[in-house]
Amino acid sequence: MRTLLLPGLFLALFAGSAAQAACYADYKAKQGQPMRLHYGVAEIRGECSRKAAEQELRPRLADGGWTLLNVVSVFDESGLDERKGSAGQFYLRY
Repeated sequence: MRTLLLPGLFLALFAGSAAQAACYADYKAKQGQPMRLHYGVAEIRGECSRKAAEQELRPRLADGGWTLLNVVSVFDESGLDERKGSAGQFYLRY
């Protein structure tokens, strides 16, 4: 019986860790008076989708005085390096 439980336990643990894969979003935001725009990259802690990223980023950015314009895309760790230079000071800030 123990032999049957171990593979099941391993699969359950592996599936749980796969579901927790890192997720990031790149977005555009604005700030008024004077009008300022920025492009940024943020880690998303919830579901890895555009809609979830929008819901998560909107209040985070608002706390910093920014309004989310749009989420450009969501991606995993493999997309971080190529966006770092473009995001500048807003790379993983929010």
